[in-house]
Amino acid sequence: MANNSSPPQPQGTHADRVDDDGGAPAKWKVIGPGLVVAAAGVGAADMVATLVAGSKYGYGLLWAVILGVILKIILVEGAGRYTLATGKTIFEGWRSLGKWTTWYFGPYIMIWGFVYGATAMSSAALPLAALFPGIPLWAFAIFMGLAGFVMVWFGRYATFEKITAVLVGIMFVTVVGLAVIAAPNLPEMFTGLVPTIPEGGVVYTLALAGGVGGTITLAAYGYWLREKGWYTPKWMKVMRIDNSMAYVMTGIFVIAMLIVGAEVVRSAGVSLSSGDEGLLDLYDVLKAEYGDFVGTGFLVGFWAASFSSIIGVWNGVSLMFADFWGNMRGRESGHPDTRVGGKYFKFYVLWLTFPPMLLFILGKPIGLILAYGVLGSLFMPFLAITLLGLLNGSRVPKAWANKLHTNIALGITALLFIVLGIQQLVDAVMKAFSQGTEPARKPSRTALPPR
Repeated sequence: MANNSSPPQPQGTHADRVDDDGGAPAKWKVIGPGLVVAAAGVGAADMVATLVAGSKYGYGLLWAVILGVILKIILVEGAGRYTLATGKTIFEGWRSLGKWTTWYFGPYIMIWGFVYGATAMSSAALPLAALFPGIPLWAFAIFMGLAGFVMVWFGRYATFEKITAVLVGIMFVTVVGLAVIAAPNLPEMFTGLVPTIPEGGVVYTLALAGGVGGTITLAAYGYWLREKGWYTPKWMKVMRIDNSMAYVMTGIFVIAMLIVGAEVVRSAGVSLSSGDEGLLDLYDVLKAEYGDFVGTGFLVGFWAASFSSIIGVWNGVSLMFADFWGNMRGRESGHPDTRVGGKYFKFYVLWLTFPPMLLFILGKPIGLILAYGVLGSLFMPFLAITLLGLLNGSRVPKAWANKLHTNIALGITALLFIVLGIQQLVDAVMKAFSQGTEPARKPSRTALPPR
């Protein structure tokens, strides 16, 4: 585990810095920051999006899932490479690009945390409420929030990493096991490797290519590298292996969900509900098709995916906020106040946990949901474009700057996320205003719209 009190290094000495391991050779272990960032990024909303795509188009969008994995590997590698090459955090890099980055990121992280906190708690509560229907959803939601709060507030990074690994193991075994039971049509799967967009499938294609595997948590990767004790360029090769293997595992998980959508949901002829509730529809189908054991096992995997997102965000995004606020208060990145357990870190853990519980009472305040949707749709284009700025020119040592092929890949990634962001922006505006005009309906099992 990293030493949280490590002093900031003087300017210009980063390449000569000795890591917390005393200078031992860099070795890769299966459990690392890559597994954490991948686990935090795959939530219930991603599972539903993949299920729906599989139920509508079979294996036709398998290529888009693989493309999405490659894009996330490129983005996370860029964030990790900048941190290891310079010794600076991603927020320090953003500040070097101009004040506009701070004016965007500051409001975004506060609004996003408030709305996401309630959404994440509700998502993790849904499978528990299905298993124990006598207890109200809001009670489970609050319990999930408090459980995540306690683990992150009192834990350290090494403990958090181990808990995440257990949750990833549960979700991986249950979902991949379900895909095996569903018996995928292998010849049809291979045809899905040919890039084609089904009629009416543009939105789903963009969503699978760009939406699966995290948003703001991708930028937290550099902070987790630091907490792990990986500071210097000697970890560059290990970081790339760590990141790639984690997202390959994510890809297998998402492909398993696509198989379930194509083989189980499609065969059953059911339409899944939007948002996290779609997974409860799948639970009903699995229980009818394979029995209670398989259905209950899936709910456990659903819970593990949702809860891993809670603790991942509670830890990683709190580190990002702590660094942001520390910089605003004149603290250098790496100051104890900005690390795990520091006062700025703890403030944001509180912010993610307790104020969002008010939304279980308030419902869906239109203005807040609109701001959340607008700012959220801009984050992935923001990350992709700023990485292009940070990984070229004088902001990074020449040895670790982008090569031509990396710039092309990041440019394509930025373009895709701009298009996807515009589409999400339009959706956010339309949904927010439709909520304000549509008549009252029967209360949903979810407290908030999906992420």
